[in-house]
Amino acid sequence: MAHYPLHFHIRLADPKAHRLRVQCRIEAPQATGQILRLAAWTRGSYLIRDFARHITWIRADCRGAPVCWERLDKRSIRCQPCDGPLRIEYEIHAFDPSVRKAYLDERRAFINGTSVFWHAEGQEGPFGVSLEATPLEDWCVATTLPTVDTDRRGFGDYQAADWEQLIDHPITIGPLRHVRFGADGIDHEVVFTGDTPADLDESRLREDLTRICEAQRNLFGNEPALSSYQFQTAVTADSYGGLEHRDSCALVCARDDLPLRDSDERSARYRGFLGLCSHEYFHLWNVKRITPEAFAASDLGSEAYTRDLWAYEGVTSYYDDYMLRRAGCLSVQQYLDAVGEQMTRVGRTAGRHVQSLAESSFEAWTKFYQPDENLPNATVSYYAKGALAALALDLRLRLDSRICLDDVMRALWQRYGKQAVAAPEGALESVACEVADLPDLSHDFDQWLRQANDIALPPLLQRMGIRCEAVVDGKHMERNARIGLRMQPQSTVLAGVHEASPAQRAGLGGGDEIVAIDGARVTAHNLERRLLRLKPRRSATVHYFRDHQLYETLVMPEAPVADRWQLRLMDDADADTRALRAAWLGDEAA
Repeated sequence: MAHYPLHFHIRLADPKAHRLRVQCRIEAPQATGQILRLAAWTRGSYLIRDFARHITWIRADCRGAPVCWERLDKRSIRCQPCDGPLRIEYEIHAFDPSVRKAYLDERRAFINGTSVFWHAEGQEGPFGVSLEATPLEDWCVATTLPTVDTDRRGFGDYQAADWEQLIDHPITIGPLRHVRFGADGIDHEVVFTGDTPADLDESRLREDLTRICEAQRNLFGNEPALSSYQFQTAVTADSYGGLEHRDSCALVCARDDLPLRDSDERSARYRGFLGLCSHEYFHLWNVKRITPEAFAASDLGSEAYTRDLWAYEGVTSYYDDYMLRRAGCLSVQQYLDAVGEQMTRVGRTAGRHVQSLAESSFEAWTKFYQPDENLPNATVSYYAKGALAALALDLRLRLDSRICLDDVMRALWQRYGKQAVAAPEGALESVACEVADLPDLSHDFDQWLRQANDIALPPLLQRMGIRCEAVVDGKHMERNARIGLRMQPQSTVLAGVHEASPAQRAGLGGGDEIVAIDGARVTAHNLERRLLRLKPRRSATVHYFRDHQLYETLVMPEAPVADRWQLRLMDDADADTRALRAAWLGDEAA
């Protein structure tokens, strides 16, 4: 084994107890005492997670003699000076099933590098990583870390040029199921762990992801060149999420999200999984290479503030489903339905009149990832509303200029991503105004980003030959009379209440458990039926528990609100409008 200035050895020490054992060897530690720091957050997920709290113990030695160490702060330690090599051994409790930390049990292992690898001050790469083989013969390794010397199962030696590369290549270990495909001449694969369906339709998955990945690469001129790409996917009972990396992404999905053989159509859940894959793949460019200065400059020790998260996550959220449409994985109407759902979701968030997109981006660290019962009343998602802002920008450019949002993204790629230069604050807005040459576009950005108001999409969609109509949601539990409840799943416990709603005026709040309405017992099974009996402007008595005490309040329901958006192609659109529509949504929309 080659000697590196810094080398990590990883052992799956005790899967039953979820213990991951790591040795960090430093050949020439700092003369004044080696300082090591663990990240506090991971790129792509904007919350301080304090990974160091999962370390259960630390030991240090030099040539067999113990070396004393001390904590400097919650994520940093300093070892006493020694005449190297310095070895630090530590154990991690790895039992976070998300894509952000580390996980180990008897069925699989997952390592997100920010939660495992120390940054050793003053130590320059290349760094080595050794994965110790497990005796479980069917366990193999999936990672895009550069290989040095591994066995047929992938255990052995890897290397990274520096710490940033080290933490940007997740590692999945376990019984793996591979679905391989080529896109733009590059090897891609979905690597599954968990209980994948026996009748998984690999052919459909392969075909759909090929088209999505090629559509995205085509947008950016078939750059950058990659040696390979992995979708590392943990299959669970009912989970959903993803995290982007430079040459891969980590996903969690539910078994029911995956396509099955002998199914004629793509189910809604499968389309959602494709959207997740599309979203994380688009981050190859928008975040991983077109990167905001605030993130590029961060050592992951404290918050990295930017008002541009909407441009990175919101724009990516616009393109995830749009790329499914461009790849032919969504029909025109399915895509318009998805846009309508996004408009509905944002329109039902009272916080859109409280917090602007720029503020939502800046305050993500303290609000978006730390929700409470009042979050929808005080904030708006930079993902969801950011996607609507991206849609508005794309439509405005298509309608009133000679370019579209694709051209803006390509310009950002050429100027920043391709040159490996971090993008300054406001880069997308600045580039869009420059290349579009629309004198009033900056005013639109002020309205979309810096004002807490609705994005005026219906007029733009109307000009594109798409009719928008707000209707009462016939599937909502309050479709007959509005109270303004947000319920916890399969429960009579409130997740919260809507701003300025009858429920809020009646004093109900998150955590309250409704037990009766007008004297009739309420259960999770009959809640909707009880609510459907209510009439607007006819008061109802609600009994509920709060802090184990029974209370009573009077609620005055309101008329239901027409807040569900439906989008349809206009059959009477003129030829010019049809041509614009087809340029956006494909010939099917002409």
